[in-house]
Amino acid sequence: MFNKVLVVEDSKAFRKFLDAQLRQAGFHAVFAESIAEANAIIARDNNFLCAVLDYCLPDGTDGEIIDIVLSHHIKSVVLTAHFSQTIRDKVLSKGVIDYLLKDSAASVSYLVPLLQRLQANTHHKAMVVDDSTMIRRHLVNLLERQNLSVIQAENGCEAISLLAEHPDVTLIITDNDMPKKDGITMTREIRRMYSRNQIAILGLSGSSDNSMTAQYLKAGANDFLYKPFNQEEFYCRIHHMLNMKDTSDKLYKMANQDTLTGLWNRRYFFNQQCDKGCQHRNIAMMDIDFFKKVNDTYGHDGGDAVLIHVSRLIQARFEDAVVARFGGEEFCIQACGAFSHFQQRLEQLRVDIEALCIPYLDNTINVTMSIGAVSGAAQSHAIDDMLRTADDHLYYAKEHGRNQVVAHAL
Repeated sequence: MFNKVLVVEDSKAFRKFLDAQLRQAGFHAVFAESIAEANAIIARDNNFLCAVLDYCLPDGTDGEIIDIVLSHHIKSVVLTAHFSQTIRDKVLSKGVIDYLLKDSAASVSYLVPLLQRLQANTHHKAMVVDDSTMIRRHLVNLLERQNLSVIQAENGCEAISLLAEHPDVTLIITDNDMPKKDGITMTREIRRMYSRNQIAILGLSGSSDNSMTAQYLKAGANDFLYKPFNQEEFYCRIHHMLNMKDTSDKLYKMANQDTLTGLWNRRYFFNQQCDKGCQHRNIAMMDIDFFKKVNDTYGHDGGDAVLIHVSRLIQARFEDAVVARFGGEEFCIQACGAFSHFQQRLEQLRVDIEALCIPYLDNTINVTMSIGAVSGAAQSHAIDDMLRTADDHLYYAKEHGRNQVVAHAL
């Protein structure tokens, strides 16, 4: 669903152009030349990310295709050959996402980023904060057209409470003039907990105060719009904020995740803070036994296959912990909880890795893991000291037969 696009366009040359653009961007385009063909396609399958519709078709010259496609709950973008304010207003009033002119390649090039934004929006959740039921409903409708999941709050107090229940919210649209807590005050409070890169905030206001933009931005909002606003500007602001957030998230992952395994790297491990407030910290240092022999026997591609499979198993067994690849074949786990339970989980992980059969070309690779673990009071023992102690235990496990867990509490 998330990469399939219905294109209804009667121009063969333009279809060919769109096909090349969409294919290059990773979308699968399904083409129809008329309303009749589009109906036949939708009858077989209406599971599309979006539809791209030519306003004027041989069997429908006045945008009839729009109502037909929207009646099947397929989000739509309309293409028109000429700009007309009448057509623009008519098209947008039907509830389409956007309309684009076919007057140049540059104009149509906006289409691919728009579809990519719709695709990416399935991973975002928005919150609408406004004391007016009618305005909330309108905003929710606009956001849901963009593939965003949306929750609602009537005022700033309720919004902050909901934010604690929905930590996956990445976008907030808020009015300013609300009872209990206004939008600017709410924005300041949210910024004490979340940065601009974590949650994007768009402020709205119908006030005639021309300092409102500055007030919102200084409070920590990413952007601001005066009400009433038009749909196109609203979407442009939303797209810009979410594009910036997605870019920031990608850069964060590039800086903090190991590219081969997807685990956190050393940089993240030393910079992260435990968000569970645990009193005791458990640390485990882990090393794949005789990993050089794996590389010598199967090559570095075979070694990479081992690292990937072992990493997946560690992450699956310790989903509630911070798991990092420290480099080479060395891994580290930081977890809260009882040390006895941590040791049991490590021993089960060691057994699982020993039983792991890793396919590589026509071979099956088997490895074992040596583990050193330590536990100590989070307030009394620096993480560097605990890592050194866990590393000493790991060295002891290596020197005394490998494939074992050596664990002691401080």
